[in-house]
Amino acid sequence: MIWSKSRPIAVLALALAGAMPAAARPADVLEPVMAGEFALQAGDFAQAAGHYLRAAEGSRDPGLAERAARIALLAGQPEPAAAAIARWRELSPGSLPAAAAAIQLALDLGDAERATAEAAILMDPAVPAGFPVLLSALGDARDTRASVARKVLRSLYESNQMPASLGGWLAVAGLARRLEDRPLAERLVVEGIERFPDDPRALLLEAARLREQGLDEAAREQLAGLGAPADLAPELRRSAARQYALLGDRVAAAATLGHGPQDEESLRQRARWLIADGDRKALGDLYAEVAGLADAPTPERRLLLGLLAESLLRWPEAEAWYASVPRGPGHDQAMLRRAGAEGRLGRLDEALATLHELQVDQAADGEYIRDAYVLEAELLERRGRGEDALASLGRALDIFENDPALLYARAMMQERAGAIDASLADLQRILDQHPDSHQALNAYGYALAVHRGAWADALPYLERALALAPDSGAILDSVGWVHFKLGRRDSALRLLRQAWAARRDPEIAAHLGEVLWQAGERAEARKVWRAGLRLDPDNPTLRQALESHAP
Repeated sequence: MIWSKSRPIAVLALALAGAMPAAARPADVLEPVMAGEFALQAGDFAQAAGHYLRAAEGSRDPGLAERAARIALLAGQPEPAAAAIARWRELSPGSLPAAAAAIQLALDLGDAERATAEAAILMDPAVPAGFPVLLSALGDARDTRASVARKVLRSLYESNQMPASLGGWLAVAGLARRLEDRPLAERLVVEGIERFPDDPRALLLEAARLREQGLDEAAREQLAGLGAPADLAPELRRSAARQYALLGDRVAAAATLGHGPQDEESLRQRARWLIADGDRKALGDLYAEVAGLADAPTPERRLLLGLLAESLLRWPEAEAWYASVPRGPGHDQAMLRRAGAEGRLGRLDEALATLHELQVDQAADGEYIRDAYVLEAELLERRGRGEDALASLGRALDIFENDPALLYARAMMQERAGAIDASLADLQRILDQHPDSHQALNAYGYALAVHRGAWADALPYLERALALAPDSGAILDSVGWVHFKLGRRDSALRLLRQAWAARRDPEIAAHLGEVLWQAGERAEARKVWRAGLRLDPDNPTLRQALESHAP
C-alpha cells in the first residue's frame, strides 16, 4: 500500500496545478510543493518551509505563502517566516491572519517595538475585526514571548491605543491577567469604569468593588442604577442577581433573576437562594410559578417542586412530587427526600421502608445509600428510639468504614444524648483523618464550650474552622456565641449578625436575640426570636428566650 501513502500528495499537486494559470504549473510551483510535503512527512520543518516559500514566490496563491509562513514559524526559522509573511501580505493585502503571524514572529524575536506596531494595525477602529485577532495572537504567548506580549499591551495602553468601549477595555484587562500583569489589569478595569460610567457593566463592576470594600449601601445604589431587570441583557441580569446574593439580599437576587425567559438552571438558582433565605412568600410565589409552567414537568423539575413544597412545609405535596420522579437522574435524591417527607407526615414505617429500599438498591449512588442510613437514624431518634438510631449508624459504619459523614452524624446524636466523651471521640476520629474538616472542628469546639464550659479552650478549634469556611453561618454562630461568653460582646454581635445573614436558623436566632437583648436592643431581639420561631415553631430554646424576656 505504498501508493496510498503518496496519494494525498499527488491529489494535492493535481489540485494546485488545476487551480493555477498554465504559466504557473511548471516545476517552479508543483515540484517545491511536493518536496515540501515530503519534508513535512519526514519531520523536516525547516526544509519544508524553504520549499513552500519557493512555491509561494512562483505562485499568486496566498494560501501557499500562508502555509510557508506557518511552517517557518513552527520550525523557528525567522528569515523564511519574514519572507513568507511579506509575500502573503503582497498577495492578500490587509489579511488579518497575516498580521497575527507577523506579531507571532515579532514575539519570537523578542522585538516588542515591531510587535506593538503590528498590534496597532489590529487595534485600528477602522478594522473592527482586528481586535479579536489581536487578543488571540497575544493570548497564545507563553514563556519569554509572554514578557514581550506584556510590553506590547503596556505600550498600547500608554499610547492611548485602546478600544472605544468598556467591553474592549475589559477584554484587554482579561488578557493582561492571562499574561500575569495584574497591576495593568486592575488599572484597566478602574480606568475603564471611569471612562464609560454609563455602561451597565461599569455599574456592575463598581458595585462589586464597593461591596468588597464593605460599602454595601453604595453598592446597592450602583445596582439600582442598572434600571429595571427586565430591560437588562440576560448576562447582565444574571450578574446583577449574583451581586445582590453576595450582598446577602437573596430575595432581591431571586427577583432579579426571575425576569426574562427561565430555564432549569435559573429556576434552580432562584430556589436555592429563597430556600437559604427562608422567605415564605417569595418561596410560595416561585412554587406557584414553577408548578404553573405549561410544559410537562421533567424529572429534574419534579424534584425542584418537591424541594419547594418541602421548604413551605407542604409535606403531602412534597411527598407526591418526590414519588413522581422516575428512575434515572435525580431518583436517588427523590427517594431520600420522599422518606423525609413521609417521616414528617408521621408515617414512620413507610419512611423506613423507602429508606431500606434505597439502602439495598445496587444501582443507587453510594452517597445516597449512606445518607439513607443517616436519615433512618434521625427519624428513629425523633421517635425516641435512640438506641435503634445508633445501631443504624453502626451498621452503616460497618459498610462505609470511618466515613466522616457517618461519624459526624453519630457524634451529634451522642452529644444530644449526653454522651459527650463518645461524641468527642468520634469527632477526633474525623480530625485524625481530615484535620481541615471545618464541620468537625466546629462541632468539637462547640462541644468543649457548651458541655465542658471550656470557652477559651474551644476558641482555637472554632477560629480554625472559621478560617476554613468564613461564610458558614453555623461556624459564625459558634464563634460569636463563644465570644459572647468570653465577654467580647461587640465582636459577638458582629459575628452573630453575619451568621443570621448567612443562614436563617432557629439556634442562630436564639443566640443573636440574646446578645441583642444584653446590648439593650430589645425590640430587635424579639423580632429576631419571632423570625426564628417562624422557622421552627417548636424550638424550645427560642420559646424559653421569649418567655424569660417577656415584657
